Amino acid sequence: MADELKRRLVHSSGAGLVALYLLADYVDLGLTWPRFQVLMVVLAVGTIGLEFLRLQVGLDWTIYDKLTRDYEQNQFAGYGYYMVSMTVAVLLFDPQIALPAMLMLAIGDPISGAVSDDSLKFIKGPKVLVTMFVVSAIIAAPFLYETPLAVLAAALGATIADGVKVRIGDYIVDDNLTIPIYAGLLAWLVLEFVPL
Repeated sequence: MADELKRRLVHSSGAGLVALYLLADYVDLGLTWPRFQVLMVVLAVGTIGLEFLRLQVGLDWTIYDKLTRDYEQNQFAGYGYYMVSMTVAVLLFDPQIALPAMLMLAIGDPISGAVSDDSLKFIKGPKVLVTMFVVSAIIAAPFLYETPLAVLAAALGATIADGVKVRIGDYIVDDNLTIPIYAGLLAWLVLEFVPL
């Protein structure tokens, strides 16, 4: 239980990346969107490098025992998918879409996890789905308030990614990879193609 709480806290710390961009923009520190995109690429490449060292070279830091789950010991870990998906969102979408998509992963996912019974269902229970949707909509609203339908679309994307397991062969796609991408994609589709 203590390790799970630590994982959720580390998960939430990704919100600091969004805060960094927003604060830097607010106080005009020169962290433009293109520079933020470069920063995210550097962080993602660094994360992939750490995973390569852990899995192929045998890098065995104690922190891995605390922050990875048992099934991740011999495969690419969730934190790697987390950084990759946030980076993909930042590269594909404008800030008004990418930033809330990142926060849905950093904040929404641990909150929905806290109300989950951790069962291995194909579709999570109604309480988890509703929690993720509501939290994601609250997160998206300050960024997309001029387009309420985009708020709902982003929240729906995050909820589907969090609540429905995708299986490819024997592999279950990690929701750390899909939450920002689904949320961003559905919001983008509404903004681009739905008459407002």
